[in-house]
Amino acid sequence: MSKHARARSRPARPARTNRRAARRAALAATLGLVTFTAGWVYVAQDPDRAAGAAQASTDSRPQPVDRVARDIPRSPTQGLTGISEQTRARIPAESRQLILVTGRAVDSSESTAALYTRPRAGADWVKAESWPARNGARGWSTERTYGDLTSPQGVFALTDAGGLLSPPPGTRLPYDEDRGFVATGRGVNGESLVGSFDYVVAIDFNRRPGRSPLDPVKPDGEDRGGNIWLHVDHDGPSQGCVGIPKEAMRKVLETLDPAAKPVIVMGPEGF
Repeated sequence: MSKHARARSRPARPARTNRRAARRAALAATLGLVTFTAGWVYVAQDPDRAAGAAQASTDSRPQPVDRVARDIPRSPTQGLTGISEQTRARIPAESRQLILVTGRAVDSSESTAALYTRPRAGADWVKAESWPARNGARGWSTERTYGDLTSPQGVFALTDAGGLLSPPPGTRLPYDEDRGFVATGRGVNGESLVGSFDYVVAIDFNRRPGRSPLDPVKPDGEDRGGNIWLHVDHDGPSQGCVGIPKEAMRKVLETLDPAAKPVIVMGPEGF
């Protein structure tokens, strides 16, 4: 074999270069392992920092909606002012619509009516609108009797409606359009009653729910009176009903929904 042939048969230099590259890769891998191990040892030596990082990670996760709702502080009045804790406790838990009628005093016929709603059972109430209102000429009573000119005080369901006029668009309460809703005579102060019963929502005091407001039956007896309605105000005190402006009655009829279990809470301030 010639000298030149032997020179050509020597191992190529790139092989040595590859071995060096392999050694460097192995060293880098080792250093990487050491770095990882050092990091692991460091975390183990600082448990407070590790715990803080874990807590931060947990706190950054989206919280369930029900937990968020529970964590929101509730108003001690549940959004309703002017009534006692005992009265608030009587409001059905499933109700999501409410009309609050607050009288100026136990013997006053002047009051304020406000419409409240809430998004779900148990949530705080939110006021939607309020209007001036009238109630019984002699104020309020928890033991109302026929002819005493007081309005019944308490919490009552609102289940049925009616009136001389056709129901406003969107009315969802059962509505009895009847010529029988014609007010006769005059009010307590001699004012005209024309138009008072254009729109009516029956207040479930001494009546059978699920029937026209004109239903004459009084389950608790005639002595307690009945036909207590929320109706159009006639610019004077009533014999026991609650009167609000005509546009307010339209708003009530457009809003109340049987599925929301609407109620009326009515009485003097602080009852």
